Amino acid sequence: MIDEVGGWEYRNPVIPGFHPDPSVCRVGDDYYLVTSSFEWFPGVPVFHSRDLVNWRQLGHVLDRPSQLDLDGVRPSGGVYAATIRHHDGLFYVVTTLVDGRGNFVVTAADPAGPWSEPRWLPGTPGIDPSLLFDDDGRLWFTATREKKAARYPGETEVYLLELDPATLEPRGEEHVIWEAVQRGAVWCEGPHLYKIGGRYYLLTSEGGTSYDHAVVVARADHVTGPYLPNPRNPILTHRHLGLGHPIACTGHADLVETQNGEWWMVLLATRPYGTPGDLGPGNLRGDNLGRETFLTRVHWEDGWPVAAQVEPVAVAPALPEHRWPAVPACDHFDADRLSPVWNHLRTPRTPYWSLGDSRLRLRLRPETLAQRANPSLVVRRQQHMDFAVHAALDFLPGAGECAGLALVQNDDHHVLLVRTARGLELVRRKAGGDDLLASVRVPGHRRLYLGVEARGQAYQARYAVAAGEWIDLGDPVDGRILSSAVAGGFTGAYVGMYASSNGRPSSNVAAFDWFEYLPLGP
Repeated sequence: MIDEVGGWEYRNPVIPGFHPDPSVCRVGDDYYLVTSSFEWFPGVPVFHSRDLVNWRQLGHVLDRPSQLDLDGVRPSGGVYAATIRHHDGLFYVVTTLVDGRGNFVVTAADPAGPWSEPRWLPGTPGIDPSLLFDDDGRLWFTATREKKAARYPGETEVYLLELDPATLEPRGEEHVIWEAVQRGAVWCEGPHLYKIGGRYYLLTSEGGTSYDHAVVVARADHVTGPYLPNPRNPILTHRHLGLGHPIACTGHADLVETQNGEWWMVLLATRPYGTPGDLGPGNLRGDNLGRETFLTRVHWEDGWPVAAQVEPVAVAPALPEHRWPAVPACDHFDADRLSPVWNHLRTPRTPYWSLGDSRLRLRLRPETLAQRANPSLVVRRQQHMDFAVHAALDFLPGAGECAGLALVQNDDHHVLLVRTARGLELVRRKAGGDDLLASVRVPGHRRLYLGVEARGQAYQARYAVAAGEWIDLGDPVDGRILSSAVAGGFTGAYVGMYASSNGRPSSNVAAFDWFEYLPLGP
């Protein structure tokens, strides 16, 4: 649809599902974006667009075990916010391995990869690193860290450090350039530094990554400061709109200028389920989709960026709409490698999956989804409040073995629809405790079709012995256990295929002929 501004309309989020902390850069007419990945492997998904609205996933920045050690990483640990930049024909991604070796940089000539092995940055504490390649040839690094003499938990500061452009070694003195604007605000984080019109602009977020999130900006004549705050800060927040607004938690933003001279902001936000109070304490609503990537327009007034309120529908950039070919809803596993939509929990040290004869085979191993391990689990992000998944499973379980579908928030909060030696079982794990919600005997030596249909927070498990003859298994599961408001942490829900021998050695294999993910309309 065209309006008086001359643009077409787009819908937020532009990248749905768990894709937080977006960072973007432009190279000519092309835009590239990365997001956080936490304990999931491969790490740091990378996307490509020509209109800032329609994005296709190119792959991942960290797709080799040698690049990313997630062994034993806690839920919502691992890889935090990444920044992508381009300079002299090379792409740079800088990010943090939390609870690991800290901040590092990888580079690539092509954002689709391959990306280099990590170059670690000793002497750069904190998280949410970013890079600025100044026009005088100098390279500047920013990050956020907790203050040494913090007056309250979450009191942080942004610091600046020069890096040698060739070696990436720190050089010169460190400069603390910023702290939270609002008195008592927590987690001044996600800093990005830009040089625009001869001035340096610092964009940060504060207030935590939930309902109090806000974006603020400051500027300086010199890169080391002093940085003066915009008197109209925050330039973007939804905290004043109340808990009933359909888009919440706006923040952790990055700016980009189009080839036409327009300015836009990518940022994270959430689409909460239900109504305020649905989850009780704190009036937090379910956010099973996690923090997603949104887009909003920016214009300039008095030398300051002004961000438009983030809306579900808005006018797109003044760029030709560029849609990519639609991704099939059903994966028949007929490629020679897994689609980039699929993830593993923590780093797979040895392949436990294989592709062949148009099937995905999962080798049963002792590791379980309830352990802080790398189980036999191949999953994708839940990207819609209303959706359905279906799969065809060929599996004859032995004692103690299981295979089927998994809905995952973390180690202590997930739902399994699995075939066992006892039959088909629906198991809910909540706060570290397992409950068998329903079970049914199923014929042996026969293919089993499994499905889950979610309508809001009602997740109905189904099965079929004959294709198309679906039967409900138990009552709908309360999906709020898949929300970070209940389970804690920073990630969104995943859904996919799982197999385990539950602590015993096994040579058994579960074969999935296909897996389908369907968004559902009203």
